[in-house]
Amino acid sequence: MVDFIPPSGPPTGATMTTFRIANGPSAGPSAPKTRMGGVPLPALNGALAPQPAGANGIPLSARKAQALDLATVERRGQGPPNNPPPKPNRMFGLQEAPTYRPTAEEFKDPLQYIQKIREEAQQYGIAKIVPPDSWNPPFAIDTERFHFRTRRQELNSVEGGTRANLNYLDQLAKFHKQHGNSLTRFPSVDKRPLDLYKLKKAVETRGGFDRVCKQKKWAEIGRDLGYSGKIMSSLSTSLKNSYQKWLYPYEEYLRVVKPGVHQMLEFENGGPFTPSPAPSPMKKSTQGTPTANMTDSPAMRASAALNASMHTESTPAPTPPPEQPRPAVSSGFTAVNTGGFTAVNAQPHTSGVSTPTPGSFSAVNAPNGFHHSNTDSRTSTPLRNGGSPMLSAHNTPDLRPTAVGLTPLSNGQAFNHLKRTLSQDAESMNGDADAEANGRRSKRLKKDAVPTVAGSHMTQPRQSTPGRPSYPRVRQPEERPGDRCETCGTDNDPSNILLCDSCDSGYHGYCLDPPIKGIPEYDWHCPKCLVGTGEFGFEEGGVYSLKQFQERAHSFKQGHFATKMPFDPVTNTAKPISEDDVEREFWRLVESITETVEVEYGADVHSTTHGSGFPTIERNPRDSYATDPWNLNIMPYHPESLFRHIKSDISGMTVPWLYVGMVFSTFCWHNEDHYTYSANYQHFGATKTWYGIPAEDAEKFEQAMRDAVPELFETQPDLLFQLVTLLTPGRLEEAGVRVYALDQRAGEFVITFPQAYHAGFNHGFNFNEAVNFAPFDWEPFGELGVQRLQDYRRQPCFSHDELLLAAAARKDTTIKTAKWLAPALERMRGRELQARSQFLEKHKAVSEHKCRIDGMGEQEAKCEIEFVVDDTDVHEDELICSFCKAYSYLSRYYCSNAKRIVCLRHAGSYECCQGGPEDDRYSGARGEHTLIYRMPDDVLSSTVQKIVDKAGTPEAWEAKLDLVLDDGPKPQLKTLRSLLNEGEKIDWELGGLADLREFVEKCSEVAEEALSYTTRKQQARRKNERGGWRGRGAASKAASAAEFDEKEREFRKVENLQKLLNTANSLCFDSPEISALRERYESITDFQDKVRAALRDRPAQQSITRLDELLEEGKSFNVDLPELESLEKVVQQLKWLKTADECKYKQSTLQDVMDLIEQGKELGMPENHPEIHYLNEKKIQGELWEAKAKELMSVENVHYQQLDALSKQATTIPVTPTTLAAVESILKKQRDAQELIQSLYERSKDPDFRQRPKYMEVKTAMEALSALNSKPPGTIDLEKEQKRHEDWMRRGKKLFGKANAPLHILHAHMKQVDERNRSCFDLSDQPRMPVEPSSRANSPEEDENVDGSGSSRDVFCICRKPEAGMMIECELCHEWYHGKCLKIARGKVKEDDKYTCPICDYRVKIPRDATRPKLEDLQIWQDELSSLPFQPEEEDTLESLIDHGTKFREYVAQYINPVMSSPEELTTQRFYLRKLEGAEILLSDEINFFRQELHKWAPVAPSPPPLLTVSLSTRKPRPTKQQKLMTQLGISNPDDLPSHLRPKTQQFKQRKSLDPTKPQSLQPAPEQSHTPPGEPPEMRRGYGDQDYFNTASTTSAYNNSPTFATSAPLNFGESSAIQPIDPGLFDGGGQGPTSPMQDVFKSSGGSGQEQLFGDVMDTGGQAEEALAVTEGNSYMD
Repeated sequence: MVDFIPPSGPPTGATMTTFRIANGPSAGPSAPKTRMGGVPLPALNGALAPQPAGANGIPLSARKAQALDLATVERRGQGPPNNPPPKPNRMFGLQEAPTYRPTAEEFKDPLQYIQKIREEAQQYGIAKIVPPDSWNPPFAIDTERFHFRTRRQELNSVEGGTRANLNYLDQLAKFHKQHGNSLTRFPSVDKRPLDLYKLKKAVETRGGFDRVCKQKKWAEIGRDLGYSGKIMSSLSTSLKNSYQKWLYPYEEYLRVVKPGVHQMLEFENGGPFTPSPAPSPMKKSTQGTPTANMTDSPAMRASAALNASMHTESTPAPTPPPEQPRPAVSSGFTAVNTGGFTAVNAQPHTSGVSTPTPGSFSAVNAPNGFHHSNTDSRTSTPLRNGGSPMLSAHNTPDLRPTAVGLTPLSNGQAFNHLKRTLSQDAESMNGDADAEANGRRSKRLKKDAVPTVAGSHMTQPRQSTPGRPSYPRVRQPEERPGDRCETCGTDNDPSNILLCDSCDSGYHGYCLDPPIKGIPEYDWHCPKCLVGTGEFGFEEGGVYSLKQFQERAHSFKQGHFATKMPFDPVTNTAKPISEDDVEREFWRLVESITETVEVEYGADVHSTTHGSGFPTIERNPRDSYATDPWNLNIMPYHPESLFRHIKSDISGMTVPWLYVGMVFSTFCWHNEDHYTYSANYQHFGATKTWYGIPAEDAEKFEQAMRDAVPELFETQPDLLFQLVTLLTPGRLEEAGVRVYALDQRAGEFVITFPQAYHAGFNHGFNFNEAVNFAPFDWEPFGELGVQRLQDYRRQPCFSHDELLLAAAARKDTTIKTAKWLAPALERMRGRELQARSQFLEKHKAVSEHKCRIDGMGEQEAKCEIEFVVDDTDVHEDELICSFCKAYSYLSRYYCSNAKRIVCLRHAGSYECCQGGPEDDRYSGARGEHTLIYRMPDDVLSSTVQKIVDKAGTPEAWEAKLDLVLDDGPKPQLKTLRSLLNEGEKIDWELGGLADLREFVEKCSEVAEEALSYTTRKQQARRKNERGGWRGRGAASKAASAAEFDEKEREFRKVENLQKLLNTANSLCFDSPEISALRERYESITDFQDKVRAALRDRPAQQSITRLDELLEEGKSFNVDLPELESLEKVVQQLKWLKTADECKYKQSTLQDVMDLIEQGKELGMPENHPEIHYLNEKKIQGELWEAKAKELMSVENVHYQQLDALSKQATTIPVTPTTLAAVESILKKQRDAQELIQSLYERSKDPDFRQRPKYMEVKTAMEALSALNSKPPGTIDLEKEQKRHEDWMRRGKKLFGKANAPLHILHAHMKQVDERNRSCFDLSDQPRMPVEPSSRANSPEEDENVDGSGSSRDVFCICRKPEAGMMIECELCHEWYHGKCLKIARGKVKEDDKYTCPICDYRVKIPRDATRPKLEDLQIWQDELSSLPFQPEEEDTLESLIDHGTKFREYVAQYINPVMSSPEELTTQRFYLRKLEGAEILLSDEINFFRQELHKWAPVAPSPPPLLTVSLSTRKPRPTKQQKLMTQLGISNPDDLPSHLRPKTQQFKQRKSLDPTKPQSLQPAPEQSHTPPGEPPEMRRGYGDQDYFNTASTTSAYNNSPTFATSAPLNFGESSAIQPIDPGLFDGGGQGPTSPMQDVFKSSGGSGQEQLFGDVMDTGGQAEEALAVTEGNSYMD
């Protein structure tokens, strides 16, 4: 039975209209033999045709194609409205599943929102969530590099009923063709083909062929098959004949053969096909064969029935030896030819004795039934390629077998072991190391390369069988199907090896049962192929980029619907394709037997290798959506998701998978692994329609599927795990299953709930992403899911027990977590301890011994089993049970012989190693088996109990509360508070907590109020409470104060205490505060009795101390008591009388007396009381004294005798302390001043001058006397002595020319003079050759010889100071002078100007700030010291001046000898004259001598210098304040000044009047440094600048100087601020020069008389003026 394809090939869209015919003559080896051999569509747009991954060597991730234009796909907000109404007439009448539209706030937490809608949504199994409009993540995949492999889906093979129909017809055709009866066409009834499968089902449901015939049901069957309106007798006959001819022989064959084939398949499967965790219940024979009696085997009965129906002759063939013994087959079943099974066309074989080798059958429709190389189906589900325990996280798994396993199909196409491999890239071939290093695993776990199913990586396993004594033959890697006999395992006699035309497996004709002689005339199929295995899978498709697949999907959809859509006359085009059109067409194609449409689906594409559609932290770290909780990469690890406890990533569960769909591509009915939740997000594209079944109907659904297609479930009981079967919603609803539908569009989520079956299909090109997650409510479903996987012997994706223990191991386990975790752990503990107990019981039952597992037992026999407690984490392969594939996480049984792991449920019963008896496996004989516990029983129980206790915390608290309430009628408030505090820390809603909180609050209020009565800190409370209104307005303060006072009065009422105690009794609680209050109340009552007794007696005769103690006791109660007020008044009066009496015998102040009188009045003492009368008299006396004292102190001249008398009176009269202190202060100052004045005056008369007081001491004392209103005796005499001393100081001021300066200036000026004299009179400064300053080059050497050397080179000028600022060189003596010393401004110097110093030319005046006193005058002034009354401050300075001057005079006397003077001494004479002129005291004789001698030897002026007798200041006198005022007012007579401006004493000293017509000299600012700030570097003088004068200047800075001459004319611009100075400053009387020698200022090219020295810079005197201002005296006056 094959698909017939017209010669022209399939039409566009891969739609193949097929019908089943019986083949005529064989089409040869290339003729297609299976339905899956349909012609595939050529790959479009460059997509790669299906081929082994990596066949072209280019991994998918390295490919690059044209990018997908996202504008061409449906995105969120485009296409159909985002909020369409429910479809009223949806196909099958299905109801819509709910759609939820959360707000932005609700959308923040996905699991919290899903929990919110769970109660409603889980009733539908699926639900749609539409995110808020603001949530729109970008599509993060690189569409140029994204490539994926598709799966090919034939739609009518997906539907269960259709597939069962086609499978049956296929096997029926093989059966008849093998017997020479080909089905050239379907039988025709009523001119239309008869559906033989439906006929078979109809007969089967009515009890079989015999019963239908007896009950004459053929007409009824005809009506069921759709035949009506015809003669029923004819129809019945046609149906009966057709059944009898075509179906009955095959059904009889199946009846006989199917049990044996199914038994064989069970052995290959490793166990029974019925879901059962127990070992195979099949009875084992002694030979290990299915049945002990081979002659009665199902295979024998089948071959007998088949031979009876054969009509063809067998070709003779060599006969094997008659007594040939059967080989000792070690397989777990008997092969078809073993034990007497005679196959169709059996021939005697001629070969020799076959070698005893394991035999095996290969699967039918697991194409060609080839076996993997080195695959051992005994141990476990066969491994996939590479043997990787986990699918690589960064490689898409490729589950196809190696090239060795590829065998040609009968149609010539290469077909591998999988009907459809996973459509992933070739990079999965990289091996296992990378996968293991990444710690990722796939939720579709590694298995043998068996049929893989759509939408998952689940595979159909071939399980090992418990109790099998032998194993199938293992095909070698290089061996091809048919190379060896599948029965005997040898390749002997290859000419007699018969090949099955379906699976290509080879069998010796004589090895078959019954034997076949010769070669059959027709196609021959082994019984396994004739019965069928039901295996099915999807073939691998092409490799596409998104752009290529979009074009593929679009062209297919347009081509498919091109002829199916009606014409719209309005638009003059075909009507657009609606969603309803696609849905109806999809289900039509799925149910069609004759029309096969093939589509492709890019399913289960790993996001880890191909990239997620969502931004990820690794690729898009700055994108906010990379960490969004709705990002499917983030959702599985939500804090509320249990997957965060899984240690490794699981691809497809915790790592999203991608799905690229086209129209009609489908995902079949399934629920999620481990019954988890799933979230599916559509990034873009066409609608995806979903169908969902709630978890409550899961069992109904599974039963409906079994009822609909029992043939598929016979050999595939785990069919629903394979995701390859659909059943229409209509048929499910007929079976009572609730089915709901929804349409998912771009930007929408679909949530599936635990255990909910779902399926669906795509309406066109789209891109979805899905992942699993597991909130707390999933756990019970997860446990059921694991149990279901174990029942079907399918490996889970992760260990459920490990997840639970990982959650229990966290330190932050909350009660919320413990509530779901504790029951789960208890169930886990129960299962584990039961399994351990049962195994231990069977272990001990073998023989009595002392067991090392639990240490029990009385026998001394040694326990042979190895027992280990090991909590080390091992690889998951070392935890998987070899039989049931469950994780043996808590305990496992290890067989060292076979290196296998078995769980405790199957330990011992499962034959893990070959040969040994079961008792040996239970006893662990010879130490070959090891029992491994992860943790002992007690540790397991304690771990679980810890969580149970945590979960039971709320209940424990409630029990504790009940216990406290049951203890007594009045529980302690402290206990209740502790219980409340404990309850509030429990993160759970506790019953009774709210009531307890309310009760405790009420009790606390009463207790706090009671505390306020019992505490004595009433003032502290008042202070704290009043702090509340601090900072408010005045009105608020007053209101708050009034409110507080009212509240305070309430607190002080005794009756309120009684009320409070009554309230506490009514609340039925007790506390220390209430007890204390009760005691306080009783104490108050006792106090009242004692006070009444005390007041009844005479209070005055009682002890004040006793009454005061009683009063203090009453006050400590802080309540208002009438007795307390009376007692307090009596006590205060008694205390007042005592105080008044004490006042008579001690000194009191006037205020004390007044306060005592006022206090007495307040206490109610009568006015005529003796004590009041006495105090009033004292008060009058004190007030009189106060008035007299203030009167005496207020007059200008204080009468100290009267003050002294008042001070003595104050000892007996109450006075004010401040007034008394003022009187005493005045008297003390007077006495102290008198003593000081007397002392100073007496010391001033001391003959010893050194014992006389210092002048400053006297001055300070006299200034202090000004604060007194009168002068003590002796003050006038001391003032006279002070004036005499100050007259001496004034004479000294005149000597220095400072007559107008304040007195204190004298000493400061003398210090300055002494400082300058030290430099000028320095005897170590010796005559020397003219030298340059250190910053100048050497001057030209003179011809004259200069004597004197050894002097310091670093002092210059008349001041004999080092180089500083601008320096000027004399052209005659070549000495350098400071411009500052000679008052020469820097700006007036030109480089070619020549200068003659005042030493060489006496006519050049030296600027002086003050007069230079003669040394003789200073000595006379010093001689007056002994007559002074006080020691002057100036004494030491004066001594220094005279001493230095005298020593210098004595030293220089050796050079003052007119007889010895000669021209050779010219330099020396200039040197000492320079020092004398620089000194600030005048040595006139020496100066005159040196000047005369210099004029004699080197005359410059025309006449000799005049004799110098005085040396006055060159400064112009400063005008006084009065002169300034007169100048401002324009008057000349002082008498004309206004009266308020006239000084009190106008004494004018005649000075040289200022001529306003004469220009004033400019007063320059005093220099602060040698180089003024901001001065250009080139203007510095004497600091290394060779360009000493700037020849580029246009105007000489010395135009007005008589010392310099230039060729430039004198020029004063209109804006010039420089005024010419009076030429009278210099000698010469304005006479013109009479000779060149007299013109000391000459120019090389000058003409005319140059003006003399213009501006003399004056900086002197400012220090004195500043000091005068500081002292506050009038320096100018």
